Amino acid sequence: MSIIQVTGSGGRVQSDRTPFYGGRVPPEISILIKPLSKCDKQTVGKILQLIVSSMEGKPVSHEQFKKISNENLTEQTLSIIYSGLYSLLKRAIRLPLTSLKPEMFKEDMNELQIPPEFQEDIASVVFGARRPRIEHEILVSRPRLPKLDQLKWRVDVAISTSVLNRVLEPTISMEMKLSNGKIHMFEVPVAQFHQLRYNVAYVLKEMEDLEKKSILKIQD
Repeated sequence: MSIIQVTGSGGRVQSDRTPFYGGRVPPEISILIKPLSKCDKQTVGKILQLIVSSMEGKPVSHEQFKKISNENLTEQTLSIIYSGLYSLLKRAIRLPLTSLKPEMFKEDMNELQIPPEFQEDIASVVFGARRPRIEHEILVSRPRLPKLDQLKWRVDVAISTSVLNRVLEPTISMEMKLSNGKIHMFEVPVAQFHQLRYNVAYVLKEMEDLEKKSILKIQD
């Protein structure tokens, strides 16, 4: 299916793919273009260095911003350029190299009206030697829930209670150890355990069927 992309400048381009930034230009990238066009190549290079340092997990101080700003480039304008380029690069890097080729990235930057003199430096962040470190930092710093590290279980049979002298009803005692070190213990009756087992198997089957859909397969 062909996708028709309408650019902010009124140009209309037909393409068989979606740009790396999605169907619509994000606002932080949209407002980036005008102040970026008034920058020089050296200043943009310094801003990209700060962005790469931040993406690699290194702190970026306010003093580093002040060193770049001048009477022609206020801190407010610098923040707009920094945020826009950061968003642009992050959206590009999250796509695998098999999906986003350099020529595609250049085409998308042209549609965004990124000045040609800056495109090579921006592309060097996406396709350069420091990309693996950036990808690693994005992976380890992403928000996520604790994982299940260990699961122990046993079957207990209650012979009697304070109410009934003879019960003989089995229950499943479970102990979960999570990756954050927390341990949770709980008991479930056999019927509820079978329901849990069924639901887990159902979800795994649904995930397997979903992975087989062609829309989720990465095409070269």
